[in-house]
Amino acid sequence: MPNRDYHNQRRDYNAQPLSKSALNRCPFSEFSLWMDRAEQNKSIKDPTAMTLATVGTNGQPHARIVLLKDFSLQGLVFYTHYQSQKGQDLANQPKASVSFFWPELDQQIHIEGVVEKVEREQSKAYFNSRPIDSQLAASISNQSHEIASRAELESLMVKATLEHKNNQEQTIPLPEHWGGYRLVPNKFEFWQGRPNRLHDRLVYTSKDSIWQIKRLAP
Repeated sequence: MPNRDYHNQRRDYNAQPLSKSALNRCPFSEFSLWMDRAEQNKSIKDPTAMTLATVGTNGQPHARIVLLKDFSLQGLVFYTHYQSQKGQDLANQPKASVSFFWPELDQQIHIEGVVEKVEREQSKAYFNSRPIDSQLAASISNQSHEIASRAELESLMVKATLEHKNNQEQTIPLPEHWGGYRLVPNKFEFWQGRPNRLHDRLVYTSKDSIWQIKRLAP
């Protein structure tokens, strides 16, 4: 395979200035404003998609895209299989970071914090709101573990679908291995792309329950 050279792969960033004085004192409020803009931009297909980074027991970082499902002053919530790679990482080291990148807006948000499981009832409420096929898929998938073939996975899905149709009880129980996590932030960074790579970076950090804002060099 030939070497690939991306040295000339670049574009200009021309977002408006991002000033410290224009930011909300509360990073959660600022996050809501940025998320609103992303949701309103029809060119952005998955505005709630975020890169979740965790660390394994051997110190190896792992990153993947997950979807934000709930946001409040308590934190950011996503759902997954508790025995997946991310679940195992978080059980060992309950710290993580997430990043949202919206190239259509020349904006990015990076958030760090500690992670906790959400209450079981909250996981159950969200699980029950999902399409039936998604519920069944979560029930049968041993996420992140090796399987023999795609056919094996599809066979398990067919079996689960038939069992559900034959079951008089229409509610699919929430699997013990599945549920939500909440990232409780202690740091927010808001990035805005600017000309000549002189990007704006404003960071919120929490000290004694008070959020402080600093500007970082790009």
